[in-house]
Amino acid sequence: MRAERLEFAGAHGHKLSARLESPDGAARAYALFAHCFTCGKDVFAAIRIAQALTEHGIAVLRFDFAGLGASEGEFANTNFSSNRDDLVAAADYLRAHHAAPSLLIGHSLGGTAALAAAASVPEARAVVTIAAPSDPAYVTSLFSEHLERIAAEGEAEVELAGRPFRIKRQFVEDAGRHSLKESIAGLRKALLVMHAPGDETVPISHAMGIFTPAKHPKSFASLDDADHLLTRREDAVYVADLIAAWSGRYLRGV
Repeated sequence: MRAERLEFAGAHGHKLSARLESPDGAARAYALFAHCFTCGKDVFAAIRIAQALTEHGIAVLRFDFAGLGASEGEFANTNFSSNRDDLVAAADYLRAHHAAPSLLIGHSLGGTAALAAAASVPEARAVVTIAAPSDPAYVTSLFSEHLERIAAEGEAEVELAGRPFRIKRQFVEDAGRHSLKESIAGLRKALLVMHAPGDETVPISHAMGIFTPAKHPKSFASLDDADHLLTRREDAVYVADLIAAWSGRYLRGV
């Protein structure tokens, strides 16, 4: 496997930090990975999934959304729309410098963003969501006790995964403007929905909210007792290997 650190311009002008992992030989296809809400490109699940796909001849670009990790920007000024737009910018970068991504993968809210961005990446043949909300507005329930203050004062500092983040009213309003049911129904790409029945962050009902309106070919994979962030190595490895095996059917001839 070969790895390259790089930067590309996001949709709103910020330099986004990225890492491209490629197989030792020529890549037969490219994939784009979108990380979970307030996470980053270097969480273990993202690393393991990228490694597994390179073993199957697929190169993977993973990057930090604006305002997170090593990317430019202020998190408080980002929102679901900017995440979707940065995903499209990442696909544009791959198209210009290598080849457009045939596979889109997103973890948690990154999966929701991948669904929203899919129509703008016509070359993508398959989409994978991992523990993803079916509705972007669901993410506001993670800081529901602060919503009244955000509405009244315009912003509030909230704790997410043990870290402080500033959330502005615009983030909440933007999340509420998106409805993905029609986008999912018109996806026209193979879909793999992965979710744990006991996910305590995003309930399993969201997996059905994605799976049910989608047209075939579509598949559902239970992640059994995995936690939301796939912190156990065996869970991340299972997800990575399953994505690699499943996507092979849809990336033939790329």
